[in-house]
Amino acid sequence: MSQARTKKTLLQKYQDVMPTGAGALCLIQIFSTLSFSVLYSTLILYATKGLHMNDALATSITGSFIALNYFLHLLGGYIGGRYLSYRSLFGIGMVAQVIGCLLISVPDSSYLLWGLATFLGGSGLNVTCINCMVTQLFEPDDKRRESAFLWNYSGMNIGFFVGFAIGGYFHLHQAYRELFILSAIGNLIAIALTFHNWKLLKDRDTAFVDATPSAKKSSRFIGFGMIIVLIFALRGLLQHTTFCNQLILIIGAAMLVLITVLTLKQPGKIEQNKMWGYIILALSALIFWALYQLAPMGLNLFIERNVDRHLFGVLIAPQWIQNINTIVIILGGPLLSILFTHLRERHVNISIPFQFSLALLLIGIAFAILPVGISFANAQGYTNFNWVLVSYILQSVGELFISPIGYAMVGQLAPLRLRGLMMGMWMMVIGIAAIVSDQFSKIALGTMESIDPLITNTSYSHTFGLLGWSSIVAGILLLAFIPAVARLTQEKKSINMKDITDEDHKNSTKEEIATESRNV
Repeated sequence: MSQARTKKTLLQKYQDVMPTGAGALCLIQIFSTLSFSVLYSTLILYATKGLHMNDALATSITGSFIALNYFLHLLGGYIGGRYLSYRSLFGIGMVAQVIGCLLISVPDSSYLLWGLATFLGGSGLNVTCINCMVTQLFEPDDKRRESAFLWNYSGMNIGFFVGFAIGGYFHLHQAYRELFILSAIGNLIAIALTFHNWKLLKDRDTAFVDATPSAKKSSRFIGFGMIIVLIFALRGLLQHTTFCNQLILIIGAAMLVLITVLTLKQPGKIEQNKMWGYIILALSALIFWALYQLAPMGLNLFIERNVDRHLFGVLIAPQWIQNINTIVIILGGPLLSILFTHLRERHVNISIPFQFSLALLLIGIAFAILPVGISFANAQGYTNFNWVLVSYILQSVGELFISPIGYAMVGQLAPLRLRGLMMGMWMMVIGIAAIVSDQFSKIALGTMESIDPLITNTSYSHTFGLLGWSSIVAGILLLAFIPAVARLTQEKKSINMKDITDEDHKNSTKEEIATESRNV
């Protein structure tokens, strides 16, 4: 009898952390991110070494690829749940990723662009889907969502760890064809897992689910058509990266105006304040991601050419160095989840603005110390690996305070009918940051064609130092305005639910129901 009671208690504890369906999504994400991690860490190296492109062109293509990937999450939030179910769009996206990897495996620049376009037609749309599938498992004020995203984020980084590991191995052997074929196999496993858990991943409370059978048929036709047109459009944009980046910046500015208008139109003061808080935090995140996205571009080439990558007599691939990030995330995600749960049980408020300010400070310090390391470079101009190690650890800890927390923030602050749009806009911020990182990378690379560390170290040092101190200042400013931002995001109300009286809870519920009715 006591044994049965113990088993039930353990099951209840498991369900408190990971509700039904969340475990399946975590496993799926491990395999679905593998191919993207390979491209993220290897694309600029493949373009320069495998296809012999110049640095400027390789950086532009890499920057546009990363920017489009994250920018398209906005479109994924629009199509998913409206024209196709989240699970269907995710499955279609994974098929597109498989085809894209196979095209990229052909060592030709034309195949590269078609492969990247097809791959983006999948990866750009399906990330929002999997995030929405996670967030719909919880009620708006359920703080377990944050823990689920932290666990899910750790699972995603397992996929990144494997992708970076095999990417580095095949890069050292210049075996790019085999690398991309292997990446396609990882996506096939993700597809199989998705269909195996199909029933667990069904949509809840979306326009597509509520539509009539005939309306669903028409919606599917429109959804498929949009994906096909998108792939051809992406091929053209990747051919003209300057126009592509300008277009993304213009659309990003338009979306800022749109979300501002939607905020002003919210009928309730609480909803308005939450969306103002969302806008402030999204702009803060833009600064963080502008530095973070240097990793696959300028920082990647710096590590390849200007850092002594020998450790215990073994040459370390640049992709393996990026695994410093994944190890910190994999271990730190669950630990941070446990820490937050422990603190909140004792009514200690860890506000989202505070976490964002910590992220800005940490990544600022991570880049500010690199010029110090460069100043101690050896006679050949190579920087000691330990400086890069410390920098990546600081960046990774900062990421824990902003990326998975940001996903949970959208679920907390977004009105139900705007959740998909605002999740997509949150990911779009990372895409815009990639364009900014593209420009910073070109500044760091300098105007000279030389790759000699003794010549290029000065440019890298100046750029890294400027970016690092700018982020530190931004972090301090956000830290000073935490009380004001926390009032907008209703942090105390959402975290310390026990402090709300029954009457307040009833009034809040009535207001939310009335608001949703008016939105519909």
